[in-house]
Amino acid sequence: MIITGSLIIVCVMLLLGVSVYVAFGSVLIFIALVGDQSISGYLPTGATGIRSLVLLAIPLFMIAGGIMEKGRIAAPLVSLAEMFIGHVKGGLSAAGVLACGIFGSISGSANATLTCIGGIMMPHLKKANYPAGQSAALIVSASPLGLLIPPSSSHILYGWIAQQHVLKCFLSTVIPAIILITLLIITNQFMLRKYDNIQLRERPSPFMPALLGQGRLAGPALMMPVIILGGIYGGIMTPTEAAGIAVVYAIPIAIYFYRGLTWRTLAQTIQTSGVTIGVVMVMIFMVLIVSDNLIAQGAPQLAKDMVYSVSDNPIVILLMINVVMILIGMLMDDISGLLLATPILLPIAQSVGVDPIHFAAIIGVNLGMANITPPTAPLLYLGAQICDVPVSRMLWPTLVFIVFAWLPTLMLTTFVPELALWLPDLLISR
Repeated sequence: MIITGSLIIVCVMLLLGVSVYVAFGSVLIFIALVGDQSISGYLPTGATGIRSLVLLAIPLFMIAGGIMEKGRIAAPLVSLAEMFIGHVKGGLSAAGVLACGIFGSISGSANATLTCIGGIMMPHLKKANYPAGQSAALIVSASPLGLLIPPSSSHILYGWIAQQHVLKCFLSTVIPAIILITLLIITNQFMLRKYDNIQLRERPSPFMPALLGQGRLAGPALMMPVIILGGIYGGIMTPTEAAGIAVVYAIPIAIYFYRGLTWRTLAQTIQTSGVTIGVVMVMIFMVLIVSDNLIAQGAPQLAKDMVYSVSDNPIVILLMINVVMILIGMLMDDISGLLLATPILLPIAQSVGVDPIHFAAIIGVNLGMANITPPTAPLLYLGAQICDVPVSRMLWPTLVFIVFAWLPTLMLTTFVPELALWLPDLLISR
């Protein structure tokens, strides 16, 4: 009764548009009343769970992402991508996908990637007569690359919850992200065949001097993921230390090199990021307590029994897990969905032989896709505001990208474990 009632309350309140932390707070009140528990007992549980040095990396990466978003760090990355492929039909939109991947490797956030790249790319795409609805849908569909390409806050959380190597979790989605980038570009090229009035960008001549000049401008931004990921994978820094280095590195290049920030606007940016961090940490606090209570009530075993009552075929079970994760992701953000889904669904996946690192890739692709899948699709509605395109014009192209790019990536990630496990096993010894 407690498990069923909790799930119903969460779903109903989220569908009504209630904030995630309020919805989960309501569940805690319900559990306290029905289960005859003391609300004061929740506080030690949440405090113990959230008191982790690993979690400190999340607010630090969010501050770094905010600084990069406001500091004009993405503009030279976009220009560099345009220079390579902007002179071919569809090249400008493909440059937007590549820019999402590059910026995602710096910010680790889908929202920051969409806000930054969408704001920069859409005026160029509209000016070149690219279809606005399809172009906006493409940028929205590529923005979850910020969740797949390391460093990713979601994978920091997953590694912490599942007690797995965070660096392996980071690497598990690199190859799926490359597959997704490729499929998004191919699908977009196919959809652009009927548009004959697209203007192409002239390739600079001579090319190499222009490329070197743009490379020097983009160099400090490109060095950021090299420093962060090189330090982490080289064993020099932990993810938390790397997040701190990211903040320290982003401040001077945003203020003195790209001149997108001043010391005054930097303070405003940190303040804005602080508000977001507070919301996220409160949300993590609430979801952790709910998750702990659901586990105590036997939710993982109940979910496992329900799944096995339908089928014991591993393929069918993995398909059902994917469907459940997509539904969870459609109702809530990736962090809340991950916190709720991991302790319940990971044991089921392991029971059919899925490696926890492989499951990190599955859940990452699932929650990324769910954030652009109607009817809730938080990134789709944010993209409509950023790109100044009605959701109605973005809806059909987004569904096409989901069917021909995201779903194939998800199926390959789910049923070809080597895509998720090869790179972690290659670079990090067990």
